[in-house]
Amino acid sequence: MRIVELLIDEEALFSGIEAISIVDRPAIEENFIALSKEHKVQLAEVDNEKRILMGAALIPNKNIYRQSEEEEYYIYFSDDTVRQASELFLMRGNQNESTLEHEAKLNGLSVVESWIIEDDVHDKSRKFGMDLPVGTWMVSMKVNNDDVWENYVKTGKVSGFSIEGYFTDKIEMSEDDLLNSLDSISLLEEIADELEAHTMNLKSFSDYPDAVSNNAKNALKWAEENGWGSCGTSVGKRRANQLASKSAITVSTIKRMRSFLARHAGDLKSSKSYSDGCGKLMYDAWGGKAGLRWAESKLKQLEND
Repeated sequence: MRIVELLIDEEALFSGIEAISIVDRPAIEENFIALSKEHKVQLAEVDNEKRILMGAALIPNKNIYRQSEEEEYYIYFSDDTVRQASELFLMRGNQNESTLEHEAKLNGLSVVESWIIEDDVHDKSRKFGMDLPVGTWMVSMKVNNDDVWENYVKTGKVSGFSIEGYFTDKIEMSEDDLLNSLDSISLLEEIADELEAHTMNLKSFSDYPDAVSNNAKNALKWAEENGWGSCGTSVGKRRANQLASKSAITVSTIKRMRSFLARHAGDLKSSKSYSDGCGKLMYDAWGGKAGLRWAESKLKQLEND
């Protein structure tokens, strides 16, 4: 059977992990454990329980069986993608998003701990008898929902975590398919921003500093003279044009800026100039370091208002 690697495209409107579902048969084949106040694996009395579930959300390089109408195949996530998924899940504030068997949205469930296993001997999960590989994304979930705890956790109707999200198929998508997909995503993003800014009468902002706009202008100028080559997507190029022209951008766009720039800051270590790979060029297209500082500051300001 084919084995397909799944990736996360941070420039896409829909990407990453949106929720964690509690399920009867987790696809990663690892059950969670219920933690009592006394830190025992078995369940304690209700009035002494912490009501915390611990388990693996994603295990790197583990083949997960899937079946479509046409064929059977396996999917897997690399170490880097697992770490990326765990970071984006928190950065986008999805800690309180949970479902039951990927269907019913649940209230009162929150991820209170999230970490990557870095040590195969001393990790916290080992204390509770869980033998999982380095690179596994672990979560602890607080259950402040009596119905879920009494009728699903304690009865064993649910036994593990399962992720919900959007991913890019690395193997199945040809270059043309990928470009068409990105164009479609760009169109969806455009529509979403228009709806957010105009139909819903939400605020948009153009008060980012000239340094942000100048970074985008520099990237566009270089691309006009030398071409984009294989660098960037239609979304990234459109972002450069927005910032260069000092266009007003919505809160959702600011969040995407922060996410992209925070994630790709490391690219600047290997890409020092526009002619040195795609890292520096696309980083500046999204506003560069000044863009990251402004996006982080702006979002904090909006949270406090």
